[in-house]
This record gives sequence, structure tokens and C-alpha cells, in this order.
Amino acid sequence: MKYLFLILPFIINAQLTNVNGVVKSESGTLGYASVSLLNSENGVISDVNGYFEIEIDLSKDNNLLISYIGHVSKKISLTNKNLNFNNLIVYLEEDINGLNEIVVTGTLKDEYVTESPVKVNVITAKKINSFLPSAGTNITKIVQLINGAQEVIACGVCYTNSISINGLEGPYTSVLMDGIPMYGNLASVYGLNGIPNMIIDRLEIVKGPSSTLYGSEAVAGVINIITKNTKDQPFISLDVQATSHLESYLNMAVTNKIGKTIGYFGVNWDRKNDYDDYNNDGFGDDINLDRISLFNKWNISRKSKKQFIISSRYYFEDRRNGVQEFLKKGNYKNLRGSEKIYGESIYTYRFELFGKYEFDFIEDFEVNYSYSKHNQNSYYGSDYYVANQDIFFTQFTLSKKYNKHDFLYGLSIKNNLYDDNTIATEKVVDGDIRNNASNQFIPGLLVQDQFKPSDKISLVGGLRLDHFKDHGLIFAPNFHIKYNPGQWLAFRLNVGTGFRLVNLFTEDHAFVTGQREVKIVEELQPEKSKSLILNTNYIYTGFNGSGNFDIDLFYTYFSNKIIPNYDIQKYIIYQNSEGYSYSKGVSGAWNHSFLNGIAFTLNFNHQVVKYTENNNNIKTMLDMEHSPRWTAGLNIKFPINNSWSINTSSNYVGIMQLPEVFDMLNNGQISEISRPQKSQPFSLHNVNINGKLSNKNEVYFGILNMFNFRQKESPLVAYNDPNYNKGFSPFFDSSYAYAPNHGIEVFVGYKFNLTK
Repeated sequence: MKYLFLILPFIINAQLTNVNGVVKSESGTLGYASVSLLNSENGVISDVNGYFEIEIDLSKDNNLLISYIGHVSKKISLTNKNLNFNNLIVYLEEDINGLNEIVVTGTLKDEYVTESPVKVNVITAKKINSFLPSAGTNITKIVQLINGAQEVIACGVCYTNSISINGLEGPYTSVLMDGIPMYGNLASVYGLNGIPNMIIDRLEIVKGPSSTLYGSEAVAGVINIITKNTKDQPFISLDVQATSHLESYLNMAVTNKIGKTIGYFGVNWDRKNDYDDYNNDGFGDDINLDRISLFNKWNISRKSKKQFIISSRYYFEDRRNGVQEFLKKGNYKNLRGSEKIYGESIYTYRFELFGKYEFDFIEDFEVNYSYSKHNQNSYYGSDYYVANQDIFFTQFTLSKKYNKHDFLYGLSIKNNLYDDNTIATEKVVDGDIRNNASNQFIPGLLVQDQFKPSDKISLVGGLRLDHFKDHGLIFAPNFHIKYNPGQWLAFRLNVGTGFRLVNLFTEDHAFVTGQREVKIVEELQPEKSKSLILNTNYIYTGFNGSGNFDIDLFYTYFSNKIIPNYDIQKYIIYQNSEGYSYSKGVSGAWNHSFLNGIAFTLNFNHQVVKYTENNNNIKTMLDMEHSPRWTAGLNIKFPINNSWSINTSSNYVGIMQLPEVFDMLNNGQISEISRPQKSQPFSLHNVNINGKLSNKNEVYFGILNMFNFRQKESPLVAYNDPNYNKGFSPFFDSSYAYAPNHGIEVFVGYKFNLTK
């Protein structure tokens, strides 16, 4: 009895009670969420429906911590008198870093990003809208959020651009729409700017060769644009934006339902008509344009519940730049092709049809299909360039499981038709020059085995065999292994090969912009690559929140790489490389979300990209042009309250190799001393403020390039030749562009959503 009095005070002080509830997010309940007491080992896991029940001691337990992968953890004070312990509803906000996304790009199968044997980086629409102005953002601007990727400016007049991954030029990256290749060749330079943020649900990025799954162009990696699900869209959405550079943007979308079939219609319109010349070279510092993009997606209802998706897009862009006389008052329409007033005018017309169909009669059997038509009508000064490209693509895939093996079989057919008015599509017959349009018919076979011998190890091996009329059979194998020594630690080893058919004139338009003459000294053979990437990823809870560390070591070896030679002032010389080239380096990212809602992403990329040059049988290793040694980025989200947030993004670009160019002296002679062949490092800083209004609509505003950085030198050479009209000098060159000339820009926008 006396011992009862000894323990009675502890019984009285202990205030034991049960807390039960459900963990939810915007997309529904969150099964298997972690519910624990802060600073205690006591915790439970919610069931498949998100329900949990936990015993607490109110005399010492003050805070409940709820966590779920891919969502911001939430801390709940148990001392809150308004808390309902018997029916606690906990809402977790989706983490902008997309750690819990389901991805398909790595293996062509639905998998959580944390479970995929192939390392897949995800950029969610929420992250894009947090750090970039939504209406005025397209795929080429979003790359600043991708570690190891950058926008590469190809021309200092028309500012055409492409996407580089790990220092490899734009044509080496395959851009997909809903997993379907359709942006190779001509579109890789002229078509990517027309993909608006409005239709993007997320980006999935795979670094390293992916030709086994996606064929040619997937040498440096893959960027897969996943479009929005029609079922999740509001009835009407509107997003308008204006900027201090006299740019106007409008995004509008309507969702319509016919029976059980849901359709999504979107229109994107951009316009800029402004002339600035801060570097005093006589040319506009940025492009003017009119652009319209129409998008349509149907998710067709079927009795079998199988998917049948049809999507289409039409895109038109009127892009122009040049001297002021060419641009003012719409003069360019009458001055296109002028031999006296220099300007570049590019009309791009593009149509896309793509989707997939899952068959009823065989389980896991589907076909993905696409057709794209790309027409370009352009003038670079007085040089006329017209090109047409049609790409047909179909791939049948069948998935079969045998014990622990998950096989994927594929049959693909691709037909690439290309024609232009250059020597690339000409041949000489009996002394006569005749048109010789390119017709690449490419059948291919694919087999992949995904094998999981244990809970800690996943293996993927695959092989693609494509046949090309001019080059025969090309093999593209790959191998991936993922090892999980612990629940939150993963190691991945990705080994693969890539190949690329060179379509020179569709990918490098330096032959028409500027006055250099092109020389092709031999028939260009396919480029081939071998690559190895080692990745480690660690997810943690701590530092008053949760986050993850991600590190890549990468190495890619090229044989037969086609590198334009600019050493002779008047020529661009193309030929197969007798040596080799490589890209190697390390990249890393640290993502962290605090319990108070503050989140940041810090990333870096260090790369060495070199190639061999053979002069008189002496091989020299040279730096690849426009491939910076260091890049880094910092994105920070500061929530002010439940409705407003301040989001900052900063990007650093280090020293890069530049082409050897020579300025024109005042006496009309070429300088004997070239411009610096190393760029100066620079950084760009943006601020974006987002807020939800009382009517649930959104307003956003901010500043791009807030410290007004501009490239110090003009990207143009010989623009000041006194012997010729501006732009028509035989030494005129536009290849010295390595940084933006756009300057500081203020923007403001408004988003309106209406649900039925």
C-alpha cells in the first residue's frame, strides 16, 4: 500500500489522452504519413486512408509533427484550446521540389520519383509559378530551375536559343511532350519558345544518354514536358501579364465536358514591340515578336476505363530584330530581304498532334503516336532561308511481368522528312544542281527488363536497335542499378550509350546569320556517346523541417563529334572529328523546407567539356565553346501568411570559352588581336511576389534581372565596318553572345480561375 502513495503523484501528473484524425492534401488523403511527438520517440503511421490515432501525455507533450514525402511537414501545438483531439484534420502543402511525384520518363513506367532506378529530376508547376512570372514563362526560361541545365543563346541578332545539359549543346537534348519525341532538329532551335507554362503540369528531366528509350537526339539527356490533366483543371482560367519592356502576355483556358469525356482548350499570346540599344552597336538588344500558341487536349471516356488521349497544338511566331529602321513602325514586313537595311525576320508555323491509346484486348499494351509539321520562312539580312519538316512517330509498347522481372517490349517507327533551300538538300547530277530532300525512315526495336531481386536493389537493363538507310543498324544499350542501404538513402549507377544523326542546317543556323561561307568537307556520320552517372540521394528530417541532398558524378565520352570550325574568318567548316570529346563533372542540390513554410533550393554544377583538334597530326585538347565551368542557383520561398509569399531566385554562370572573333578597326581593317576568348562570370537575380486575394484569384508582380546585368561587349562583330551598310560586312558575325542584353524588367500579372 505504501508503494501506491509513491507512484500516485506520477499518475496524477500524467494526462494521457488519444488524438485521432486524418492527414490530407489538395489531391486527397495521404496514406502512410508519419505522425510523431516532437522530441519524443513516440510515433505512428497513418493507414491507407490517412487515418491515425496516437496516445499523448499533455503534461509533457507539446507538439505533434506530421510528415509525408513530397509535402511540407507541419507542427501542431497540442496546447491549442481550439484543437479537436477526436477529429483532427491535418492539411499538408505539397513541397515545391516534387519528391513524391509519380514519374514515367526513366523507365516508361509509372513510379514514384524516390523509387525509380533511373534518377529523374522533377520541376513541378507549383515551383515554376513560385519563382517565375507565370504568363510570360516558357520552357526555355524554366531551365534556370534545372540543376546542370542552361539556356544557350545561338545568335546575337535573333536570339534563338536552345537548352544545354551538362555543357552539351541543345540538339543533344531530346525534348518530349507527354513522353513522345517530337522536338528534334529544326524545332530544337525554333520551336521550344512556343511551349507556354499554361499547359505544363511538371517537367521530368533525365540526365545522360537515353537513346535506348527515345532514340536519336537523347544524347545529353531528356526533358519530358507532362501536360496538365484535363480532369484537374478549372472551368475557366485566365492569366494576364505586362512588363516594363512593353511585353504583353495572355493565357486563357477553358475546360469542357461532353458526357464523360473532358476537353481542355488553351490559348497563349505574347507580344513585344520595343527597341533598345544600350550597347550602341546599332542593333536591338532583344527580339521583337508576335506569338500565338493554341492547345487542345481530350481525355476520351471508354467503358473499359483504358486511356485514350488526343492532344494538338498550333504555334505561330513572328520573330524579328535588326537595326532601328528595320523595326520601327512595322517596316520589317516590307524590308524582309533588303540588301541595304539589315534585319532578321523569322516566321515559324508549327502544328502538333500527339497522344496515346491503351488497347482492350491485351493488358498493358498501348501505342503512343505523334505528328509534327514545322515550316519556317526567314530572312537573315538578304539571305533567304525556308525549311519544312514533317516528323511521324509511332511506338507500340507491351509490359509483361514474370516473377520479379518486369519486361517492356517496344516497336517504333519514325519518319523524318526535311527539305530546305540550302546545299544540305542539293545534289549534283550531270553538272546540274537538283533538289534532294532528306527522308529518314527509322524502324526500331526496344526491350527492357526491370528486376528487383530484393527490397534494397533494383536493376534495369535495356537495348534499342534502330535501322537507318544510310548508316545501317545502330545499337543503344543501357544499364541502371539502384541500391537502398536505408529507407531514406539511395545510390544509383546509370550507364548508357547515345547516338545522334546530324541534321546540320536544321540545328546550327550560323551559316545564314552572319556572312560566313559554309564548307562541308566530307559526309557527316552519326555521333555516338557513352556515359556513366553516379547519383546519391538522401532524404532527412531535421533542422526544424525536412529536405534532401542530391549529388551527381557524370562522364560522357563522344566519338565522331561534329564541331564547327570558326578559325578561318570567312568560313564555317564542318567535318567528322578525328579525335574525341568529353563532358565530365559533379553537380549537387540541397532542398529544405522549414516547418514555418520557408523553403530553399541550393544547387551547383561543375563541368569540364573538351574536344580534340587535329592540326598537322598534332592533337590538342580545347574547351568546348559556351560551356561554363561553374553554374549555381539559389531559390528561396518566404511565406508571409497563408495567402502571400516572396520568392527569390539567383543564378550564377561562370567563365566559358567563346569563339575567336576579331573586331573591325575604324580604318576598315580587321584587328590582329582577337576579343577575349573567355567570358566574364555573371549572375542574375529575380524576385516574384505571389498573393491570393479574398476572391481566391491571384496577383503576382516582381523584378527580373533586378541588378540590370547586361553583356559588356556587343554580341556582334564587324557591325561598324565603314565599307558596308551595317550588318552586310563580309566579316559580320553574331556568335559572340554568352549572356542576356535584356536588362532589368518589372512585371505584374493577374490570375483568374472559375469553377463550375
